[in-house]
Amino acid sequence: MYTHSDYEAWLTERGDEIIDKKAKVGLNSLTKLEHLIYCVWIVDYSIRNAGDLSAAEDLYPPFKEQGQTFAKQLQLDKPYSYFTLDTEEMTEQYFLYFETICTQLISADQKK
Repeated sequence: MYTHSDYEAWLTERGDEIIDKKAKVGLNSLTKLEHLIYCVWIVDYSIRNAGDLSAAEDLYPPFKEQGQTFAKQLQLDKPYSYFTLDTEEMTEQYFLYFETICTQLISADQKK
């Protein structure tokens, strides 16, 4: 069983791997799951560091639409329902969704 800090560590580590891959071979080289994890990482970074999604909008403007698209394509209901919220709700409810989003992402990532 993961703790909140385990989920944070996983997202940070996996996000770093994806950012390195993106830097080396480009955004189009990411799998759908990697792209979704990247969108979640962008949200996490923004909320934890700025307290809102302003940094996410600056770092990767399509994070919300692409998070929703990839979550739907991968049939991951928690990330999908999170990315369908409006921006204010996304900020307010992030920590309520965080663990269930990470649980689904980790499970999908382990199956690859």
